[in-house]
Amino acid sequence: MGLFRRNASKKASDEALEPATAEADAPATADDQGTAERPERGPFDSDQVTGMGPRVDLGAIWLPVLPGLELRMEVDKKTQKVTGVSATLAGSGLQVQAFAAPRTEGIWDEVRAEIGASITRQGGTVDDVPGMFGRELIARIPATGPDGQPAVRPARFVGVDGPRWFLRGVLSGRAAVDPEAAKQLESVFANVVVVRDGNPRPPRDLLTLTLPKSARQDSGDDAAGPEGAAPQTPSFDPLTRGPEITEIR
Repeated sequence: MGLFRRNASKKASDEALEPATAEADAPATADDQGTAERPERGPFDSDQVTGMGPRVDLGAIWLPVLPGLELRMEVDKKTQKVTGVSATLAGSGLQVQAFAAPRTEGIWDEVRAEIGASITRQGGTVDDVPGMFGRELIARIPATGPDGQPAVRPARFVGVDGPRWFLRGVLSGRAAVDPEAAKQLESVFANVVVVRDGNPRPPRDLLTLTLPKSARQDSGDDAAGPEGAAPQTPSFDPLTRGPEITEIR
């Protein structure tokens, strides 16, 4: 597939001037919805916010936008379904994916253990440590350097269990090793809104992502897939990425 760029409107550009924050688009409180007060920090469920705010609509994920942030949608080679979104900023990267989860319990503890075991089997190392979103993994993954020599790729795996969904983020580049460099992408992850459709889904089923509207128009596609449809063979492998097909500035 070709590479598509988004020509942002003046309104979209204006919205992107400031980082998205919980205060900029605060979650609804008991006075708003007649329910218990919501947490002040996300990621958020779509029922917890009063509007999209300075975010781009990617279907199951509303992703905050920042000046200089570049977004690329990831597509499964076999099904041609959008499986994730990667954001890059100043030498750092953040991959985000949303999955279905059971109504009664979260899956991050189990998933975190599986990721750690997978990295260890590949010869890497991983530390399970507390972080701003709860427990997270600091990983050093075997890789091949530009010169063809063995190298190590650092990565941080963060996860949040929501109501019937699970959101996973992978921080790479400088953000994986430098707390200061990670702050802006941590803010992006913290202000993601997950839109869980009403369809019954097995745990770990990828929630449907779509190309941004402008990219769909440029490519002649109405959507990345049927409404409510999930990738036929979703991959939960955090170390596997699909081809990058669209960029948003």
